[in-house]
Amino acid sequence: MKTKFVYTIFSALLLASVAFTACKKNETSDGTTKVQIKMTDAPGDFDKINLSVKEIVLVSGGKPYAFASTVGVFNILDFRIGTSNPDILVASGEMPTGEITEIRLVLNETGNTIVVNGVSQELKTPSAQTSGWKVKLSANPNLVDGAAYTLLLDFDAAKSIVSTGNGKYLLKPVVRGIATATTGLVSGTVLPLASHPEVLVIAGTDTVGTIADPLTGRFTVGGLSAGTYSVKFAPLAGYRDSTINSVKVSLGQNTALGTITLRQN
Repeated sequence: MKTKFVYTIFSALLLASVAFTACKKNETSDGTTKVQIKMTDAPGDFDKINLSVKEIVLVSGGKPYAFASTVGVFNILDFRIGTSNPDILVASGEMPTGEITEIRLVLNETGNTIVVNGVSQELKTPSAQTSGWKVKLSANPNLVDGAAYTLLLDFDAAKSIVSTGNGKYLLKPVVRGIATATTGLVSGTVLPLASHPEVLVIAGTDTVGTIADPLTGRFTVGGLSAGTYSVKFAPLAGYRDSTINSVKVSLGQNTALGTITLRQN
């Protein structure tokens, strides 16, 4: 009897905690998206192009979000698609879900150099570095809540280096941006609310889980690789377990399962 009482109190506290967390989450209408920003190079006829990146600025909803560089000075010519070093991770973090309308590359005022025929010289920029250089986008990336993305900035070395005609060079970055989703997600609603199920997304021996919102029954499981999964619902005593098989997940997409109704024992 005592054990049952303790279990009841523990369950109540757990559900209250989940409800509080869900309420806090619902207070923010927009979710967040994890973003990695990498750089790669379109080759140029130089020995080295050393870049000192200050930050990458992503604009969404009219607001700029700055991601500070996590690397020091690096030779962008060392990173080319199709080689053993296809790219370099420059920055990462989270930002609100939504459409990215602009990307800007901001370099430090010093530390940018070029090496030509074994001779190194400073690369100066023809304009201030306050706002940085706009990255060309073929389409505006639309970030989905719960998924994760990589933004690949393709630095065109041949077009970015401008010869002044006196053996000197200017740096005027020409960069193309490519967005790639690296994860997908599964979502839905479980009823009745009294079942309070744990939701398990399973692929082989790998399992990712969450708890359905006790106020709405909604759930979302993100960070999933592309593939086929089984989604299992493990409710409290009094309700039957249920499993949906062959759930396909695509990168950057939300696989919506709709409403799942669990049966009582």
